[in-house]
Amino acid sequence: MGRSSLLIILRQTGRLFNGFYLQYPFVNGLSRATTICFNSPMLVSRLSILIPNHANDFGLRRDFSCNGGNDFVGDDDYGIHDTAEEVISVNDDDFVGDDDCGIHGIGEEVICVNDADILHKIVIENSGFDNSMEEALDQAAVGLTSELVVKILHRLRFEEKIAFRFFMWAASQENYRHEYKVYNEMIDILSSTKLRIKQFGVICDVLDYMKRNDRKSVPIEVLLTILRKYTEKHMTEIMKCSRKKKRVRVKKQPEINAFNLLLDALCKCGLVEDAEVLFKKMRRKLAPDATTFSTLFFGWCRVKNPKRGMEILEEMTGMGFSPDSFIYNAAIDSFCRAGMVSKAVELFEFMKSSSDLSPPTANTYAIIILVLVKNDQIDDSFKVVEDMIHSGCLPDVSTYKKLIEGMCLAGKIQEAYRFLEEMAKKGYPPDIVTYNCFLKVLCDNKKADEVSRLYGKMCEVGCMPSVHSFNMILEMFITMGDLDGAFYTWNEMDKKRCDRDVNSYCVMIEGLFESNKIENACLLLEDVVNKGIKLPYQKYDLFLMHLSKIGDLRGIQCLSAHMKTFYNPSMARRFALSQKRQSLSLRG
Repeated sequence: MGRSSLLIILRQTGRLFNGFYLQYPFVNGLSRATTICFNSPMLVSRLSILIPNHANDFGLRRDFSCNGGNDFVGDDDYGIHDTAEEVISVNDDDFVGDDDCGIHGIGEEVICVNDADILHKIVIENSGFDNSMEEALDQAAVGLTSELVVKILHRLRFEEKIAFRFFMWAASQENYRHEYKVYNEMIDILSSTKLRIKQFGVICDVLDYMKRNDRKSVPIEVLLTILRKYTEKHMTEIMKCSRKKKRVRVKKQPEINAFNLLLDALCKCGLVEDAEVLFKKMRRKLAPDATTFSTLFFGWCRVKNPKRGMEILEEMTGMGFSPDSFIYNAAIDSFCRAGMVSKAVELFEFMKSSSDLSPPTANTYAIIILVLVKNDQIDDSFKVVEDMIHSGCLPDVSTYKKLIEGMCLAGKIQEAYRFLEEMAKKGYPPDIVTYNCFLKVLCDNKKADEVSRLYGKMCEVGCMPSVHSFNMILEMFITMGDLDGAFYTWNEMDKKRCDRDVNSYCVMIEGLFESNKIENACLLLEDVVNKGIKLPYQKYDLFLMHLSKIGDLRGIQCLSAHMKTFYNPSMARRFALSQKRQSLSLRG
């Protein structure tokens, strides 16, 4: 920080009213308290938006009233009689424009705060489906211009869903209308990659019509025409394949596929209400299919409104469509995430009792077991486990990992052990794959004591750890900086007669170099060369960098000669070029 002062310049937006001042007693490097006086409207509300915590926590408070720069005639007018306090007035003349953050003075640090910074911060902090980004933007009360909207969209160009959500909010504001350059910016964002143009192609066509015709909305007949043209251009081959496979004529309107893509794009951007409004307008002209209802249902689940999602399901069944188990699993999971456990259990019991539905899958049982464990309903959760075993619905590897990971993350490690014991009692003892799932969760969360306990249990029951098990433990100790634990694990591999693979050497050598154990790392590199192990090219490049830092020319020559048997110079050039392209693509 500078010695004398910290000056914040905000844009002036209207007539002057109530003065405010902000004290920074917490700024290091200032020999005296600095007071910044504001005599411009809406500054406090904007500053409280810009600063993460409430303005009062930073000393922002109303102390007097003023009617412009003429009221600032001396320290007494501020109610300040301390001569050790410096007062800086921010008046009309200090506001020099959006991009010009100049200040009439020298030796002062300038922080320029503009509307783009404020809006961008609000969008990023409220971009989740749980947050209401639109309400937060409304409260900011920032006047929109085309230049401002384009600037925000450009900042959000790598987050196309958030950008489109902001674009839709801006379109609904009074005294503002999208210009052609705003449409162009949004269309460029939504069509910048093959994946995006596949997801948002229909939206791009709709935006292009609105831009060319200067419309804020699209008539139903025009939208049907857009959908029909999109289907003929992009989805003809898909329909031909489906007809050929089923050998029957498709009775539904072909435009429904493009319409479902449009609804799906809106739902993925968090605009589920807009998607449902569009659905209600179009359903008289375009008969919905099962995918239409499923898309809306998953949209409501995504924004954690399972009640509205169940209403969509009821409407779906009323139209003669049967939801599958995947849809019900999503509904149960949505109820659990929303904290409506009783509703989730009720729907789960309905799945079990209904003859029209497919029975619950292993994933369904896993969702219910986890939510019961997290809510400390341990006995009920193990009743569900017993019911799962009796029904013959045994968990696979992914379900095991999901169950154990969920229990461990919830701090229910003992319950995870009990789950394995219950499975063993019922005749399904855990194997090395199951133990590795458990071990991975513990290693990822750096629970070294629990890892040692599980390792001992594996040896006790006769399930010998695999090289993958040891590699996970090695990586955990290296990440934690516990070299003693890493060396113990390395030696334990010899005791258990477990042959090390290339990953074992890579993890250990990289950890030793980063821990400045150069001698040990070089010894292991010699072992790699003597055993003729082929290192991944990235690791080879990394180890060469470490050797060059310490000036070990002999090691560089030895490792290079060894790797020439696996890689040639042209491969090295291709690798370097691919790394360069990757770094350039990340820069945008």
